[in-house]
Amino acid sequence: MPWFYLFLAGILECGWAVGLKYTVGFTRLVPSVLTITCMIASIGLLGLAIRDLPVGTAYAIWTGIGTVGTVALGIALFGDPASLARIACIGLILAGIAGLKLTS
Repeated sequence: MPWFYLFLAGILECGWAVGLKYTVGFTRLVPSVLTITCMIASIGLLGLAIRDLPVGTAYAIWTGIGTVGTVALGIALFGDPASLARIACIGLILAGIAGLKLTS
């Protein structure tokens, strides 16, 4: 169950990171409420996950999922660049996440 909590926390991290763009500096009510809700839920689920997982591993995987997901959503939603170098760096992050999971 802690790995599920961690995965969901990472997905919610993507939600709040992308949500920040839609809040327009927290001037729009609905996106702001949704973004803050994702922030609280993401950190809460991370807290549940680290009860049973090593804190360094859990934190690195949480931020890794958030980073990869946010970059992918930035490319898909906002037209962020999708250069070969960026894709290769995402691959390195994914390799690190897999390595941490396998050694936990």
